[in-house]
Amino acid sequence: MWAGELFERKVKPSEVARQLRVSRKSAYQWHQLWRDGGAGALVSRGPSGSRCRLSPRCLEKLAAYLEQGPAAHGWVEDQVWTTARVATLIGRKFHVSYSVSGATRLMHRPGSRTRQCHRLRTHRAGKGRRRSMGERDFIALIDGVHQLVKAPVVLVWAA
Repeated sequence: MWAGELFERKVKPSEVARQLRVSRKSAYQWHQLWRDGGAGALVSRGPSGSRCRLSPRCLEKLAAYLEQGPAAHGWVEDQVWTTARVATLIGRKFHVSYSVSGATRLMHRPGSRTRQCHRLRTHRAGKGRRRSMGERDFIALIDGVHQLVKAPVVLVWAA
């Protein structure tokens, strides 16, 4: 049941908030909008935030670049796409600046190809003791996941 329908049935905003599991403040704001402009005033204005700075054609090209793998673009030490590398690649190819978090959001856009993004932590052990899992072990693991899901895998290394 939508807020406008509830308001039409004379349901109080606090009860609308409870039923729709939103804050009371939001329900009171919706009630004010509904009172001033009717149900049409409650229609979504679309997603918030800034629009994507890459055109649909550039997004297609980016997907193709990611399919080529990191080595094709100068990262030869391993075959792992990190979001920092994706942000750098976007800057190099499209002359558009993206932060690491912006590149992460770009990779998870609705309608984009499925990409696995993992935030991995390396657990440091005491002197002379091995970490719980080494970076090369992670790379082998993610490479196996990549082969299994047949989609690019993006790693985010956390300090």
